[in-house]
Amino acid sequence: MKSSNNASEDHCPCGSEKHYSDCCKPFHLGQPAPTAETLMRSRYTAFTLALEPYLLQTWHKNTRPPALNLADDEPTQWLGLQIKSTAKINAKSATVTFVAHYKIAGNSHRIHELSEFLLVDGRWFYISGIHLDPE
Repeated sequence: MKSSNNASEDHCPCGSEKHYSDCCKPFHLGQPAPTAETLMRSRYTAFTLALEPYLLQTWHKNTRPPALNLADDEPTQWLGLQIKSTAKINAKSATVTFVAHYKIAGNSHRIHELSEFLLVDGRWFYISGIHLDPE
């Protein structure tokens, strides 16, 4: 989904109420996310900024698609992220349940997903997600 949003120094798109430079930007520049939730937030922000390389780099190699082709998608207006719950399964596995709201061509949509994450060599990776309800 191509984005029409820009991160401002006032607010990070992930909803943390921090400045982008103090929130998701360091992760986009290569710093490892300390938790699965932090990675989830930084990935949401990466979608809002159409940072396809970051999204692919933080997707586990066993489930990563070859490309996302965000530039080919219709422009997406990302409206917000809500973290519903987080769970640490064990030292190397966690889940994050979230709802992301967005609009395409003026039509409202949402993604409600239970995402799975794996810690490998000190870095969290997105594994997969289960959609929890239809749009």
